[in-house]
Amino acid sequence: MGNSVAYPVLRTTDPAEAYEKARHLCALLATRYARVYVGAELRTVADLRRMAALLPDAIYDHAEIREDPVTGEFVYFGLDVRTAADAELTGEVPLRFAQEELPDGVRDEDFVRAVGAGPASVRWEGCWPDEPELGSYPSPAYDGVQLVLNSEACEWCEQVAGIHRVYVHVTKHGDPGRAERLAAAVGGAVLGEPEQG
Repeated sequence: MGNSVAYPVLRTTDPAEAYEKARHLCALLATRYARVYVGAELRTVADLRRMAALLPDAIYDHAEIREDPVTGEFVYFGLDVRTAADAELTGEVPLRFAQEELPDGVRDEDFVRAVGAGPASVRWEGCWPDEPELGSYPSPAYDGVQLVLNSEACEWCEQVAGIHRVYVHVTKHGDPGRAERLAAAVGGAVLGEPEQG
């Protein structure tokens, strides 16, 4: 999506509702690309095991910067989550991965169900319809829909457990009219200021 403008159009405590509304918005894209991008912060070993079963090749790292207390050098996560013992992983969580493409055979709804209480994101990219009469034009490099779980920001960097948001991404310059129309299509409204996507 590049540096799009992202408008929050729905806020809910129900992840199933958020997913349903996000998928409804995806259906409104004139073109939807096949790739779906996901990211998540896994806070428990159980969350990590569930996600690793879905995305065995995801590249994990510590959610927060860690330094070696003796050398002061950065410490990177180096275990294989598929084979590491629970006791080893307990000292490593929370772990995070971002910008992973869902592999063939893994559905976006499976990913949503696997997310625990940590922040997560699902992004669908495409193009909104051409609407010259309304001053709205597609922007293939920026258009799309994003579901953010357990966070109040499209960058999903801070955990807000139990709050889920849906965003529409439009051009790099923004299109408040299109955002309002898309929000209305799912019974929502533009919620506050747009964010950088």
